[in-house]
Amino acid sequence: MSIAPEVYGNLATLVVLAHFTFIVFVMFGGLLVLRWRWVLWLQLPCFLWGGYVELSGSICPLTPLENRLRRAAGVAEYAGGFIERYILPIVYPPGLTRAVQLTLAVGLVALNLGIYAWVLGRWRREPRPG
Repeated sequence: MSIAPEVYGNLATLVVLAHFTFIVFVMFGGLLVLRWRWVLWLQLPCFLWGGYVELSGSICPLTPLENRLRRAAGVAEYAGGFIERYILPIVYPPGLTRAVQLTLAVGLVALNLGIYAWVLGRWRREPRPG
């Protein structure tokens, strides 16, 4: 039994949605820690991975996975990473340089450090049971 090309195309779309969700979670997931403390143990490794990918200029493994699924669906794959394909045209200016990418990575780190400083401050002000 062979898999229809549409299935691969749909899987590629799911990978894109998961990738985008992951990026949003890396950026703002620390805010969920205010509601659910256990999210810290999920968001922190995701944040570290996302920061590593940005700082090192690496490509997230989801990008080659999506490209393989696109090839299997008979759809043209793209060069570059997820950010270059989907996020840059919407959010970032054309002609992204490594310096700008590093600046964005520093912004990501600063944003998350600020969120976690705020979260810790709120936790410390909470009355303790007993």
